Amino acid sequence: MPAPRRAGRSETLTVRGLRYHLMVWGDPASAQPNSPLRVMMHGWMDVGASFQFVVDELAALGDDGPVVAPDWRGFGRTQASGSDSYWFPDYLGDLDALLDALSPERPVDLLGHSMGGNVVMTYAGVRPQRIRRLVNLEGFGLPDAPAEQAPQRLAQWLDELKTPQRLRPYDTVAAVAQRLQQTNPRLAADKAAWLAGHWAAPDGQGQWQLCADAAHKRVNPVLYRASEAAAIWQRIEAPVLWVQGQQSRPPAAWHSRFLREEFEARLGGVRQLQRVALPDAGHMLHHDQPRALAAFLQDFWQRAA
Repeated sequence: MPAPRRAGRSETLTVRGLRYHLMVWGDPASAQPNSPLRVMMHGWMDVGASFQFVVDELAALGDDGPVVAPDWRGFGRTQASGSDSYWFPDYLGDLDALLDALSPERPVDLLGHSMGGNVVMTYAGVRPQRIRRLVNLEGFGLPDAPAEQAPQRLAQWLDELKTPQRLRPYDTVAAVAQRLQQTNPRLAADKAAWLAGHWAAPDGQGQWQLCADAAHKRVNPVLYRASEAAAIWQRIEAPVLWVQGQQSRPPAAWHSRFLREEFEARLGGVRQLQRVALPDAGHMLHHDQPRALAAFLQDFWQRAA
C-alpha cells in the first residue's frame, strides 16, 4: 500500500492501570463543539490502526478533524489485563476513562466496529451526555442467552480456565497478510500487507505472533441478556448511524438463536436512527469500502452539526 494519505502517530496513555496504545491523527486538543474529537473503537481480534483506510478517505474529502483509535486492552500494543479472562464491563470502564482523558469537557463523535460497536452502543445508553453522534458498524449484539444456559456456560468457563490458550504463530509477516486475505477475500493485497505489520509482531524466535492476548479466546461466563441490551439502547440520546455490509452474514451458529426480527426489534428502540447498507462489503466494511463509508460518515457528521 502507498504511504498513508494522513499519517497517524502512536501515543500511550495509562488507563485504569494499563498502558493503552492509541493511534492519533491530528491534535485532539483542536476539537471544537461543531467538530468534536472522533473516537473509533475496533472489534474483536483487530487493532486501532485498522481505521487508517477510512481516515485516509476522510482526508481525501477534506475532513482532517482529530481522530483517536485506541487498541482495546489485550489487543494490539495495549497492555494485557493479566487476568485469565476478559469481561465486557471492563471495556466500558476503559472507554469511560479514555474519554475522561481525551475529551473531558466536550462530547465526542463515537464510532465502533463489531465488538466495538456493541460497546459504544452500551456506553452511549449509559453515558448519553458524553456522545454527540454515534456510529455503529456491524455491532449486532449477541443472541439472547436464556438462564437455563448458565450452568453449562459456567462449567465450560471453568474447564477453559484449566486449558492453556494459544494463538497460532506465523513464519513471516507475508503469511499474516495471507491469513487476513483468507478471512476477508475482499481485502486488497497491499492493504493486507500494511495491516499485517500492525496485526502481528516478531516474537524474537523467528516467527510472527498476533498482537492479542490468547485469553480472549476463553468463553465469557456472563450470559448475554437481550432485554438488558434493548433497555440500554433505548436510552441513547445521540443520533445513530447504523452501517452494515450488504454481503455481511451472521455466524452460522446464530441462525437458530438470533432471528432478524429480534435484531430489528432491538434497533427499533433507538430514537434517532439512520441506516446504511454498503454494496460489495462484508463484515470488515471499513476495509472493503473505506471511500463509501467515509462519504456516509462525513455526511452524517456535517449534517448533524
